[in-house]
Amino acid sequence: MSASIRSLTPSGGTRLIGAALLAAVLGTVTLSAWAQPGGFGHGGPGMHEGGPGMGMMMGGRGLERMLDSVNATAEQRAQIKQIADSARADMLAQRESHRGQREAMAKLFAAPTVDANAVEALRAQMMAQHDAQSRRMTQAMVEASRVLTPEQRKQLADRMAQRREMMQRHMQERQQLDGAKPRG
Repeated sequence: MSASIRSLTPSGGTRLIGAALLAAVLGTVTLSAWAQPGGFGHGGPGMHEGGPGMGMMMGGRGLERMLDSVNATAEQRAQIKQIADSARADMLAQRESHRGQREAMAKLFAAPTVDANAVEALRAQMMAQHDAQSRRMTQAMVEASRVLTPEQRKQLADRMAQRREMMQRHMQERQQLDGAKPRG
């Protein structure tokens, strides 16, 4: 289950929606990131491998900075905010269902004998819900992509490429430092 879905607090939801909108304007979709452990904003594949730098651009001030960087008009800002708010509300509405599914999976796993059929049925249910969410996010991304001009989308794509390169350098540096630490 995606950690990004597990923690859809208002700020977490805003970050997730902002990430989706950013992906929309870039014309890239990394939907699998939402189904990965860790997910967006939690240091997992959705954050680092699926979209470096997106964590800072996921909403609130990050979304505002993104719109500032392309000189978005007041009308564009209002439209994108409305798209983000609508998608975030839809995602937050599913929050309790996700919590219940996680708890049910934990109970199945902790049982004296694990019922493989029950685990598989719950997994399929969880994946169906992830699919519904990814469809909703894709819808929001397409809507947002229609708000910005091709030039603005190109500017954002260039900016995200620079951020991706920077994040990759930082990750490599961190891995090198972690590898150099004595084990004890």
